[in-house]
Amino acid sequence: QVPLVESGGGSVQSGGSLTLSCATSGYTSSRYCISWFRQAPGKKREGVAAMDSDGLTSVVHSLRGRFTISRDNEKNTVNLQLNNLKPEDTAMYYCAARKSAYCSTSWSNRGRYNYWGQGTQVTVSS
Repeated sequence: QVPLVESGGGSVQSGGSLTLSCATSGYTSSRYCISWFRQAPGKKREGVAAMDSDGLTSVVHSLRGRFTISRDNEKNTVNLQLNNLKPEDTAMYYCAARKSAYCSTSWSNRGRYNYWGQGTQVTVSS
């Protein structure tokens, strides 16, 4: 089992920022594709951002410029920086790992991931 533990969620006002962290093992973050997804009530889980084992990143087009994915090798975390948050960003945010070094263009396909965290809630008020 691959450990994936999300943290950093919370309640903020529109325009605020949050940093989400996905804690995992050093083995996982250096060898697997790690991605962030989110799911709002009544909606499908959607891909937000992904990072290859070699550090190549992808962010869904609609969130570029506001969301950034990064990795902290010392802490073995993959982080998601959320800036200029909007009420429509309200969702449960999940970290996922795929047993592949590269995320590829299918990174947002949730069915291709082998492990999931429990999620961290982000709530944005107007």
